[in-house]
Amino acid sequence: MLRPFSLLIVILLLGLFAGQGCVLAQSRLASTTKPAPLDPAVADLLTQARALQAQYHESEALAKYEQALSKAPATYEALWQAAVLSVRIGARYTDETRKAAYFSAARLYASRALVVRPDGAEGHYAEALALSNQATLLTARGRLLAYREMRPHVFRATELRPDWAEAWQLLGRWHYRVDHYSPFERVFSRIFLGGMPAGASTFRAIDALKRAHELDPKRIQYAYDLARVYLNRSQQTRATAVLQEAVALTPVTADELELSRRCRRMLEQVNRQLRRQISRHVRKL
Repeated sequence: MLRPFSLLIVILLLGLFAGQGCVLAQSRLASTTKPAPLDPAVADLLTQARALQAQYHESEALAKYEQALSKAPATYEALWQAAVLSVRIGARYTDETRKAAYFSAARLYASRALVVRPDGAEGHYAEALALSNQATLLTARGRLLAYREMRPHVFRATELRPDWAEAWQLLGRWHYRVDHYSPFERVFSRIFLGGMPAGASTFRAIDALKRAHELDPKRIQYAYDLARVYLNRSQQTRATAVLQEAVALTPVTADELELSRRCRRMLEQVNRQLRRQISRHVRKL
């Protein structure tokens, strides 16, 4: 017999696959007709979901988006937002079965969003985000395939919405991760996958993360990522400046509080290193 949680996963995935068929049919119809106005009940559910997101009630917001999709399966906003929320919620679990269930649901929501709107930046972002998180649970081959498949989506998201900080952050993370493949990952990619994903660069990672930080300097996530890359490039002065900005921000969520603590620890470590360097320099004089 299936355990209750396993049964829930099966029901969820079956429902998403069923919705995929509805989305395909509706998207074909939409290609020849003007988009119909939203049903008032669906519009109200979207409004409620946005309000819940603004208050950081992500599980409740996801439930509202799913209710909207049960009434109108081709609702683009509900699809890509459900994908992003599924990733965020799933990432908080330590149990890999639960993580995998949420990440799989996110992939299905994102794929459906891209069927509804193939040139939607949000759909491409959601697909790339789901792939990057799924990669953490996969074997070496699956992980490398995910980063390869992620490439066009994360690039397209920033091309379509160059003012979207979250898309730039994800692009920066992709650049850095691929550029820091292990020797095994590089050899495996060349032999079995036809080569490394093109264009990955740590310098481009810094540019993308700087762009995200400039677009939204009050999001501690962007400062944290940028500071880590600076430190890995031994650019302590630049890292210190970004970390000082980060620790001055007031965390709102538990995730932001944890990042704020990490930034403080990083800043303390950098300051200790700088003091030791100054002390050694003074002794040599």
